[in-house]
Amino acid sequence: MSTAILTGQPVPGSSIEDDLRSLGFDVRIAADTTEAETLLAAVPGDRRVAVVDARFVGHLHALRLGLTDPRFPLAAVPGAVTAQPAGRQALTRAMARENSAGGGTTLLDNLADRIVTALDADGSAVHRPELGSLVATVPADAQAGSEARQAVAAVDDEAVRLKSAVKSRDGFFTTHFISPYSRYIARWCARRGLTPNQVTTASLITALIAAGCAATGTRAGFVAAGVLLIASFVLDCVDGQIARYSLQYSTLGAWLDATFDRAKEYAYYAGLALGAARGGDDVWALALGAMILQTCRHVVDFSFNEANHDATANTSPTAALSDKLDSVGWTVWVRRMIVLPIGERWAMIAVLTAVTTPRITFYVLLVGCAFAATYTTAGRVLRSLTRKARRTDRAAQALADLADSGPLAQGLTRIARRVSLRAPAHTALAGTAVVLLAAWFGGYGSWVPVLGAVFYVLQSPLAVARPLKGSLDWLVPPLFRAAEYCTVLILAVKAEVNGALPAAFGLVAAVAYHHYDTVYRIRGNAGASPAWLVRAIGGHEGRTLLVTVLAAALTASQFTVALTVLAVAVALLVLFESIRFWVSAGAPAVHDEGEPA
Repeated sequence: MSTAILTGQPVPGSSIEDDLRSLGFDVRIAADTTEAETLLAAVPGDRRVAVVDARFVGHLHALRLGLTDPRFPLAAVPGAVTAQPAGRQALTRAMARENSAGGGTTLLDNLADRIVTALDADGSAVHRPELGSLVATVPADAQAGSEARQAVAAVDDEAVRLKSAVKSRDGFFTTHFISPYSRYIARWCARRGLTPNQVTTASLITALIAAGCAATGTRAGFVAAGVLLIASFVLDCVDGQIARYSLQYSTLGAWLDATFDRAKEYAYYAGLALGAARGGDDVWALALGAMILQTCRHVVDFSFNEANHDATANTSPTAALSDKLDSVGWTVWVRRMIVLPIGERWAMIAVLTAVTTPRITFYVLLVGCAFAATYTTAGRVLRSLTRKARRTDRAAQALADLADSGPLAQGLTRIARRVSLRAPAHTALAGTAVVLLAAWFGGYGSWVPVLGAVFYVLQSPLAVARPLKGSLDWLVPPLFRAAEYCTVLILAVKAEVNGALPAAFGLVAAVAYHHYDTVYRIRGNAGASPAWLVRAIGGHEGRTLLVTVLAAALTASQFTVALTVLAVAVALLVLFESIRFWVSAGAPAVHDEGEPA
């Protein structure tokens, strides 16, 4: 149990002790700073501890936000400060400083706030949550206390809490058609002890059932699939809303939420392809194309954001125009909708599944995603070209990690550094174009794609030989993704044998999972996947070369088997390492509150 050290006796009529106990704290009362320091030392080092002014007046949810959020080692609101085990040493030092400053007899007045001041002076990062209309204060006198209590009574903190459970920035469909009622589902779940992870799992199961319904190939199955897909999306919103409503954030939960979204969507694509096959229509190429396009869109987002989020002098006329458009009400929603975020995309897929065919569904999806990708990528290119940003070493390393260079590229890097060009993005684009054109025009069984892949292997080290700090260097990882994924797609199509495209779908899905996993590690400041894993699965250039060699050396049937074996091997390796990492105690907490893609 967490411990709260209350500095002094609560004023008559105060609910502070009951409030702290309702938040899971064991309350201890200190008569002076010496006793407060003694009580702090007595709390086990593996438990959360808080120091709270006994005169505190405020909303319960203000205390909840300040004292129970698991994401921050140190946090504070006026009149209260808390530390998790990671911040315990800093809190102990600050307390000792306040005690010694008064010779061990310092009065308790404003002790919590003085500790926060000392923490700031030490350079410790203290999280201060946005309280908005919520009240959190330590009144200086009786009149101020009366006014504070009136301010508390004037604001319904439960309404504020429920509103804050919804993301502040979301898509049009989610904001207007899901969140108005999903927040109440979230509260109902939270009050019954359901955790975000349980709801996330329920969302995955619902989506997999939807994929199974789509795989039946019947109209009833397609209708059920559309309904269940929307239900899965509602649950996907609910899990995050539970986390925000009850502050049940966790590393495992963040990872599950991030990876399950992709697993649900791509499993649904596979279900649609299976359902179409039952009706005699082969749309596996469209399903794989949709997965490739969506994954490359995400890599563009991730690479651009990583390249620019900590850049200095990061301004441009294009960015200024974008900010201006965001200040006009109707343009905000139009711009959020045309990028086809997850809410709009899943709603479109669900409706089209129920009323049309899988082929039409994929055609519309591909056109919509292609337009969205063109719009977002063009805008980011314009921003990059007009920016005078200076990118950091961290950003360059993140882009290098996202590139996913394997042993072949790494082995050639030393040579590449002597001849590296000044335009990595152009180099990556040239390599991508050559390998894809060779695969397209070479035909299945030809060694021309192998020659294209060899050129690609030789070009890829040139693109990453120098730090990726140029204006367009963030394009290198998405170009590599497009080269690898599309090569697999083209060769599987050229094989013209049943099973080749489903096997290719499985391989790309396994590799894409590895790339998503890398993204979330980087977001958590944990670096890329371990070197042994990258070597074991070959890197982007090694896998591309291997697939072209297999296509040239094997029959179409053997090629299908080889793709299947490769997909299983990659999936087992990346899943093993990913699960091991994310369930470990040292895994970073990743919480994406931005606009969904």
